[in-house]
Amino acid sequence: MTRLTQYAQGGGCACKIPAADLELLLSSSRLPFPRHPEAELLVGLESGDDAAVVRTQDGTVIISTADFFTPVVDDPYDWGRIAAANALSDVYAMGGRPLVALNLLCWPPDRLPYELASEVLRGGAEVAAQAGCHLAGGHSVVDAEPKYGLAVTGAADPDRLLQNSTGRPGLPLSLTKPLGLGVLNNRHKRTGEVFPHAVETMTRLNAEASRAALAAGIRCATDVTGFGLLGHLHKLARASGVTAVIHAPAVPVLDGAAQAVREGFVPGGSQRNLDWVTPHLDHRGVPEETLLLLADAQTSGGLLVAGEIPGAPVIGELIEHTGHTVIVRP
Repeated sequence: MTRLTQYAQGGGCACKIPAADLELLLSSSRLPFPRHPEAELLVGLESGDDAAVVRTQDGTVIISTADFFTPVVDDPYDWGRIAAANALSDVYAMGGRPLVALNLLCWPPDRLPYELASEVLRGGAEVAAQAGCHLAGGHSVVDAEPKYGLAVTGAADPDRLLQNSTGRPGLPLSLTKPLGLGVLNNRHKRTGEVFPHAVETMTRLNAEASRAALAAGIRCATDVTGFGLLGHLHKLARASGVTAVIHAPAVPVLDGAAQAVREGFVPGGSQRNLDWVTPHLDHRGVPEETLLLLADAQTSGGLLVAGEIPGAPVIGELIEHTGHTVIVRP
């Protein structure tokens, strides 16, 4: 079997540009604003939310996002499924419905046969179909490193958007998928061990969780991906002007993830996440192993919602701003 993960330096969402570098990059880029915009920008770069949202002149609200990454597992079909679920998650995290997607494929034909690329595309197409989302073409380039994902367009109700900037003190925090995907994927890459429960978690759509959040009247959410729970929670608390409190024992973790941390299978992206968020963190008495799991770079992780929804454990709450954006309690 071809080990796709050996053809990539990183893996999944752990291959993202580090959060600190990305924020510096975006802050130093002066993006022009259209003089006569065809649509009203409702959500852009300001809060670092999961997707862009615009409202057209007839009132239609459109969500736009793109996400792609290097192989996170060796099986090409599973990689396609995971990458598609991850890209669609940005729409669900905003409270939207995915309508149409385009494939984004980078492939090294001199190193990997096109038959494997076909399996990647098949996996992505099956997940898009499961989401009720049309997959209508896309773009491909020859690249030294394989990469795959989707550009997704969705729609939403403007009065029922989920955003990371609408958190308020007193709201509970719920998490819809367990953590530990980054360390298990890294163990898979380094040893070849397969973790079916991690694949099942990554390929599960966040559609039901998004619908449940909207039905409960929730208006604040984000998905937990490459910057880890702590990184995405830091961005949510900062955008909302609150402090988030996490009760570490309440956070669900995949079987085998804690052992993988103890045995040294921590991705570089997870360590960078922790380094980035530590200056904004109150973590007295919390073991390093726990902090690394809370900062673990997730691929196609769950939704973090400010509210309660069925089946999702409550892992903390939002409080008035205390000087830190996140407090982790042991």
